[in-house]
Amino acid sequence: MTAGDVEFTKLHGDGNDFVVVDEHTKTQVKDDGKSGFAARYCRRRTGVGCDGVAFLDDDTDSDVRMQLYQPDGDPVEMCGNALRCVARYLVEEDYYEAGESFTVETPAGEREVSYSDGRAVVEMGESSFDADDVPVDHRLVDEEILGYRATAVNTGVPHAVVFVDDVDGFDVEEVAPRIRHADVFPEGANVDFVERGSDGVYRYRTFERGVEGETRSCGTGAVAVAAVARLLDHAGDSVETETQGGELSVSFEDDVAYLRGDVERVFQGSIDR
Repeated sequence: MTAGDVEFTKLHGDGNDFVVVDEHTKTQVKDDGKSGFAARYCRRRTGVGCDGVAFLDDDTDSDVRMQLYQPDGDPVEMCGNALRCVARYLVEEDYYEAGESFTVETPAGEREVSYSDGRAVVEMGESSFDADDVPVDHRLVDEEILGYRATAVNTGVPHAVVFVDDVDGFDVEEVAPRIRHADVFPEGANVDFVERGSDGVYRYRTFERGVEGETRSCGTGAVAVAAVARLLDHAGDSVETETQGGELSVSFEDDVAYLRGDVERVFQGSIDR
């Protein structure tokens, strides 16, 4: 590796892909350069291509600290699929044993994760429908926004969950930006469009704030869908979801959500700072 290069590993959870930069032993990208680094390398045609860059270090009271930046260069508080990717990376790099639980510090709080046999589990905390927590200008549950009935919830980041009749045929790119930027959300929101199948599986598509487009999967979105379905008495404590990238399972224990799903390692390499 030539001087100034940054070593990275790319992984994905159900098509939601991330570049992991390990800074346990040395700082590879200075803090004031992390935003620009992510904006540069998240680009799919001119960079590595990913939905976010996760920087890992041990400057924390938790076992690991994750700083996650999205394609627009902004930091994000929480991402369930990024944490699942981080779990696989840390186990395969021999920081932890397969099946062992360890904690990751995020801006949304400490999260417990584990990985074994291609599948990662993340403790996602308690979802909140409180207006101040989302944030939203008032508690929003099954209420009309721009012609669609939405429920606002924070699952580490804000989400607007909208049930539709046909999620596959829905025009996400046309409708989602209007809801994402609606005045009711002072900081914006991810937008999830959901269809409950006859088999009881919740199929959803997510438009992510910061990515500013649809992603193939969203971990906090899966939890948002499950939490809203549970709130509206459509589901119990175990919810199966399906994205364009694959399947995610959500379960609740004393209102704490757990996210489970497959993770794949794609490739590793080095790139210029």
